[in-house]
Amino acid sequence: MMTVHEVSKLTGMSIRTLQYYDKIGLLHPTTYTESGYRQYDDSALEQLQQILLFRELEFPLKDIKRIMESPDFDRSKAIEQQIELLTLKKEHIENLITFARGVKLVGGIYMDFTAFDTKKIDEYAKQAKESWDATSEYKEFKEKNNNRTMSEVNALGHQLMEIVAEFGKLKEKQANDPIVQTQVKKLQDFITEHYYHCTDELLSFLGMMYAAGGEFTININKAGGEGAAEFANMAIQKYCKK
Repeated sequence: MMTVHEVSKLTGMSIRTLQYYDKIGLLHPTTYTESGYRQYDDSALEQLQQILLFRELEFPLKDIKRIMESPDFDRSKAIEQQIELLTLKKEHIENLITFARGVKLVGGIYMDFTAFDTKKIDEYAKQAKESWDATSEYKEFKEKNNNRTMSEVNALGHQLMEIVAEFGKLKEKQANDPIVQTQVKKLQDFITEHYYHCTDELLSFLGMMYAAGGEFTININKAGGEGAAEFANMAIQKYCKK
């Protein structure tokens, strides 16, 4: 656990900025000391890394908050998008350096303005944002989530993880076993009640994300045991094809 002062020193961010991120709900500390000082664990620092990468790409704070609060947020997918955008920015900077050297070489007007073209970066950034865009499900999620306290949000997240992790205890059964399928229905109903209307199509997509090898897979298998995420996906796909 790190204090706000230690996080500030580690990242180069001001304490005031960290306090502001807490205030707007972008990054809450893990806990507070008895004296009221903010403390951050490894999970919070991972979240901060994501925020800083998005900031390097000049995403507005409101867009970063929206993306990271999305029920479909996948850290691995976000990292891939960030790498692609940073690569495009690197190419753009290299083009500007070449342009500046050309100006220096000719000692006057260097008639090549292509180095200032940022259409590729702008287009990819737009696509990246749109991939997390506010669907009707996201809007419903926001409406349900707006008035929840952080402890309520965390409690629901814990309950959802418990439901998914339960598949780890059932993986010795067949995916189409009635007991297993009842657990899938429990998962779908929980998401519909607390987050957004979870259709079979959305549930199928979530199942694939659970087993895709990213953050979801790691966390589910950590909670439910090795293979829990993959079996959950198998059971979900059987359920959705019924």
